[in-house]
This record gives sequence, C-alpha cells and structure tokens, in this order.
Amino acid sequence: MCPGDSDGKLSLTIAFLGVILTASAYKNPHYARGRSVNVHLFEWKWSDIALECERFLGPRGYGGIQISPPNENVILWTYNRPWWERYQPMSYKLVTRSGNEQDFANMVRRCNAVGVRIYVDAVINHMTGEPPENVGTAGSTAVFRDWYYPAVPYRREHFNWPHCVIDGMDYVNNAWRVRNCELVGLKDLNQSNEHVRRMIVDFMNTLIDHGVAGFRIDAAKHMWPADLRIIYNRLKNLNTAHGFPANARPYIYQEVIDYGGEAISRDEYTPIGAVTEFKSGMELSNAFRGNNQLRWLSSWGPQWGLLAHSDAFTFIDNHDNERGHGGGGGILTYKEPRPYRGAIAFLLAHPYGEPQIMSSFAFWDSEAGPPMDRNGNIISPAINSDGTCGNGWVCQHRWRQIYAMVGFRNAAGTAAVTNWWDNGSNQIAFCRGRNAFVAFNNNNWDLNQDLQTCLPAGVYCDVISGDKVNNSCRGKRVTVGNNGVARIFVGANEYDMMLAIHVGPESRL
Repeated sequence: MCPGDSDGKLSLTIAFLGVILTASAYKNPHYARGRSVNVHLFEWKWSDIALECERFLGPRGYGGIQISPPNENVILWTYNRPWWERYQPMSYKLVTRSGNEQDFANMVRRCNAVGVRIYVDAVINHMTGEPPENVGTAGSTAVFRDWYYPAVPYRREHFNWPHCVIDGMDYVNNAWRVRNCELVGLKDLNQSNEHVRRMIVDFMNTLIDHGVAGFRIDAAKHMWPADLRIIYNRLKNLNTAHGFPANARPYIYQEVIDYGGEAISRDEYTPIGAVTEFKSGMELSNAFRGNNQLRWLSSWGPQWGLLAHSDAFTFIDNHDNERGHGGGGGILTYKEPRPYRGAIAFLLAHPYGEPQIMSSFAFWDSEAGPPMDRNGNIISPAINSDGTCGNGWVCQHRWRQIYAMVGFRNAAGTAAVTNWWDNGSNQIAFCRGRNAFVAFNNNNWDLNQDLQTCLPAGVYCDVISGDKVNNSCRGKRVTVGNNGVARIFVGANEYDMMLAIHVGPESRL
C-alpha cells in the first residue's frame, strides 16, 4: 500500500455512502405511524379530499393521497375538458378546477391532522402544446408559437433546442431525443437552465411549505437524471409544523415507464429517488387473469425482474394505463372487478414495494374528464348508503375488499412472508409473521384445506367477505386452533377469490 492510499479509500467510501444516503432520503413516504398505502384520488376537488380524509381515509388507516396537478393548466373546451388538460401547465399558480391556493392549503392541513399525507403530481417536464384555446384556470395566457409563458415567466431560451418531437423509435435507440425533444408536442423545458430550475424549485418548495409529504414526478423519463438530482437537492425539508420529523426529505417517486428493451432504463433514476414499477401491475394482472399460475408468486419481487424493494412504487393500474396509455394493454381495472380485487389484495398483502391504489371516475371514452356540470365545474362524489360512491365516481378506495386489505397491511407491519402454501397451481396462502394470513383461490374448484395461519388461537372475521361490526362478523368466521391451524374455505364461485384475517380489532372476534 502506498502512502495516502488509506486516506483515498476513506474519501471514496464516504463519498459512496453519501450517494446512498442521498438516494434513500427521498424514498421514505413519511406515513404517520401504523399507516400505509397511497391512494390516487384522480381529479378530486381539494375540499372533497379534505372531507374524505376526515370521514374515511383517516379512520380506515390510509397513509396518503396522490392528488392531481395543483398548478394552472390550459382550459380545453374544444375537447370537452379532458383529463389530460391537467398535464398542460400554463403557470405554477395554484389555481385549478380542483380549487385555489387557499383550498389547497386547507386540504393539506386537514389531511395531515388526521394522519393522511399528500403527494403532488408534479408536471415539470413541459408546458402546453399549441391548443386552440389560450386561457388557463387562473386566467393566464401564453403565446404558444413564441414559447412565451409570461405568468411564470418562461421564454424561448428556457426550452430545449433545436426543436424536435419524439418519434416512436426514439424510445428504442435515442435517449437524447427522448429527453430533449417534445413529448406528444408538449413544449419541452430545459431543466439544465438555471432559471427553469429556480422556477421549478420555487413551485415545489411552496407546496412543501403548505405541508405536502412528497411528489410524483410526471414524465421523469423525459428529463436528465443529473438535472433532476440538482432540483431535488434544492428542495426544502418537510414542514415540521405539519407533523414531519426534523430534516425529513420529501418522498419522490418518478414516472419511468420501462418494460425493458428501451434506450432509457428505470435504473438510471433509482440513485435519486423511488421509481414507478409498471411491471408489477402487468405481471399481477396477467396472473390474476389466469394467464400465469399464482404459485409462481412465491418469489414475488426482484426475482421477477422488478426493482429492489426500497426503489419500487407499485400499483396495478394508474390514470394512464387504465386508459390504455403508457404500455397499459392488458392491465386490470375496475371494469373487471373480481380479478382486479384479487390482484390488489395480493399487492397489499405482500410486503414488496410501496403500493398505491387507483380511485377512478367511471369512463367509456378514454379522453373524458371527471364528472362535471355544464360550466366545467367538477361534481363532488356522492356517498351512497352502503358507503360506495355515486355521481359518476368509482372510488375503489371505498370498496370493502380494498380498504380491508389496507387494514391488513397495517396489521402486518414489517413482518415477512412465511409459511407459503400452494396447491401446485392457482391456490395459494401465506402468513405475514404472526400478524396476518391470506389465501387466494383462482382455480375453478374450491379451496378447502387445513392451513397454518401463524395467528394466535381464537375466532377471526374474514375481512374480505364482510366487516366486523359491534363484535359481530358479517362475513366468514375462521377458527384458529392452538397450533395456528384453521380450516380455510374459498369457493370457486364466490364473489371474491380471497380470504384475509389478522390480529387487531378489525378482524379478531
């Protein structure tokens, strides 16, 4: 060893650890204690989200909400106010048809007060295209052909040049064009420009000041990781006045659609934050449709070619792929409710990744925006007597089978998968330590088996088939013996293909 080698190795080690710590800093969602699961309340108004936090999401143990982009977008009456107008920014003013800045601040405060965190869908890759209309939700205008957005302000020099539009083959062989050219004609910001960085950071820091817990980075694949790293590192720590610990960094999950074989890899983004794991929804949709046997899920996680656990933001469907966009062919959605509920139940039962569930409005036209009146105002979800939603809202987060599995995941905590059982095909079961047990039957014959539940002896209410109310079970009752074994029955033709029991007052009688 030469003189000074040890010092050099120490410096390299410290630098390497610094990179690891920086990345992991953005991978903690900072849920309130005992909570988990993020729900995307797509196109909800801020006032309705605040109310939903207090009346349902907080009491049911949800961890957080992804909201629609909160900044000003162009109004597109030509297309009857489609959902995607929210992804065409006019400025960073906090005014949309979900509400204004005061409404936003009130929502975040009320949700944090009941332990439900807010995550913002941040559109920072681009501005608008060149639509036929030129007024935003805050009244701002722009000169599209001059790349001029005075309300920010952005001018021509703040966008990527030379002007180009991404071609389909670019995704396969040209990473530079994917990141420097326009995505479907949307004017592509240059995140290496200092003014652009400052505008984006100011926008995101304003949201942190209001108490948000983190961000989904829309179209992250279309921005250079080095530029994003600089932006993330300039963000403020989370606001301790909203219950976050000191020095907590925002949770960042980046939209990178990567099914393999493209010029850009999701692995380029994991050093700077979590990444959306689109393969999780594709593979679970395939399995719960019966195209792949459930027994293979015994190795669910990175062995399936998925991201590392700490890097993975997992889901079955999102607002893009439920409409067939973003490689969404074959994804289960609310329109196929039985296998969809089964896939979500597995997603939430298994500890892999940080899961999100979708909460949709009903649609037949994939371009359609949320339920609205003749003036374009969003119509609030109605809450039916059985707790489901009306007025055109699907509200999967209110489906019993889904909120029950949120409770299951909270009860399971960090316990590992143990005592995996399968019948060699499409009947599976497993424990989460000594905290929870779940079984699935995707065969066309009954599951009727004595299985190890790993739970303390007692009588449990299956949270899938019915709620426990006033110490009475409205669904199946499962008796666990002193040895942890119980007779588990899931009929081939039952409404749901799963059964779930766990410690805690929601399940144990």
